[in-house]
Amino acid sequence: MQYDSIIMGHISLDYNTDHLDNTVEVIGGAVTFSSASAYALGHRVLAVTKVAPQDKDRLSGLVIPQQDILCLPADTSTVMKNKYFTPDKERRTCENVSVGTPFTVQDIPDVDARIFHFAGLIYGDFNNEMIRKAAQRYPVAVDVQTLLRHRREDGSMYFEDWADKLEMLPYIQFLKTDAAEAEILTGTDDRKKAAQMLHAWGAKEILITHNTEVLAYDGQNFYTCPIRARNLSGRTGRGDTTFAAYYCERLTKDIPTALLYATATVSLKMEQPGPFRGTRADVDNYIRLLYPEYK
Repeated sequence: MQYDSIIMGHISLDYNTDHLDNTVEVIGGAVTFSSASAYALGHRVLAVTKVAPQDKDRLSGLVIPQQDILCLPADTSTVMKNKYFTPDKERRTCENVSVGTPFTVQDIPDVDARIFHFAGLIYGDFNNEMIRKAAQRYPVAVDVQTLLRHRREDGSMYFEDWADKLEMLPYIQFLKTDAAEAEILTGTDDRKKAAQMLHAWGAKEILITHNTEVLAYDGQNFYTCPIRARNLSGRTGRGDTTFAAYYCERLTKDIPTALLYATATVSLKMEQPGPFRGTRADVDNYIRLLYPEYK
């Protein structure tokens, strides 16, 4: 049995407070949103996660088939508090209330797959040895959030540059950042220049998300596709949704086509809270409706 992607990361219990101080409790985490978008587009994914025994009910938040979920033993689970300050949810603060038990090299499953995706939440979820080990067998996809976002002792979060980026980027086939993370890594707010720098440092294919568009770069050409969500009620999980949809589509599609499907998928997902629960047919219809010039 072969999977298109192994997606490893913690399922998080999130307390999200909007700009009007309304709080909702939801299941989140990069593994949740990433596995959902890949599965919706018809890709077979294995979600590898860790939750403490008392938190096993979180597994119901994953939309993929139960037989495609590998839950490993853990002492602790991840809990986050997110406070959003604007209606579009572009400005927020994050607090890591509980740290999930970190993953180790021994947690990498002996499974046939075409891509291995490190879908972490904070620094320490994974270590460099895991990336090197996975890269011996799989093309590796990494969302740099898990390498830049750190936790203080009081649970508050802060971002800092990835100290080992020059050593580790050559192991990465698909690298995803948002615009702010790209600036932290490279020192420039020019997304195209940042993509060029990250590629020059060793990453093979760069994806940079922004609230207006998604940019892809392969070392030769830049490609962009606009976000066209009609509302932002489901903005949480935007980058994770985009990334897994993109690299899974790249298994069989060229960059412009994969980018279109990823951007259309996330645009449609952003119109409803939670992980994407649509189908490839829904995305095709959305493209016909909102991206007619691409057909």
